[in-house]
Amino acid sequence: MSVQQTLVLIKPDGIAKSLTGNILTELSDTGLILVGAKIVQVTRELAEEHYQHLSEEKFFDELIRYIMGEFHVKRVLALIYHGENAIAKVRDVVGATNPEQAHPSTIRGKFGRITTKGVFENVVHASESEKEAEREIKLWFRPGELIQTIYPVESRQVAKTEIFWKQEKK
Repeated sequence: MSVQQTLVLIKPDGIAKSLTGNILTELSDTGLILVGAKIVQVTRELAEEHYQHLSEEKFFDELIRYIMGEFHVKRVLALIYHGENAIAKVRDVVGATNPEQAHPSTIRGKFGRITTKGVFENVVHASESEKEAEREIKLWFRPGELIQTIYPVESRQVAKTEIFWKQEKK
């Protein structure tokens, strides 16, 4: 057994159907530790980078529009789970990518569907391998957004403009 981390995305259809609580409950049953969570409005750049391995598929543009929220809501809940065999544990709970092939007791089996237009509304994404998990986690999160260090980090001096809440004039 090895300690791993994995990225889980509750996709726009999962959020639109108010399934976040159900999904989090099922994921908590894995015994894994939640080390990162945030709501993200997915840009085209992020979507294309996330799904780069599918860029040659005929459904690529539709997939990008789906994860960006064009069909549901424009937000995704990104989560990182950490622990023994995290990838396999999460993928067992999530089920097969195709909701019709997913076991009825899995997240996708219970809550996923294929629309009449053939769109897979499979509610969640889960990393497929350690290599993909690392790539995806580093794409979706910065080191400071996690409650523990899961990959080596370094400090760099960068010039940047920070955004602050505007002060009301009195």
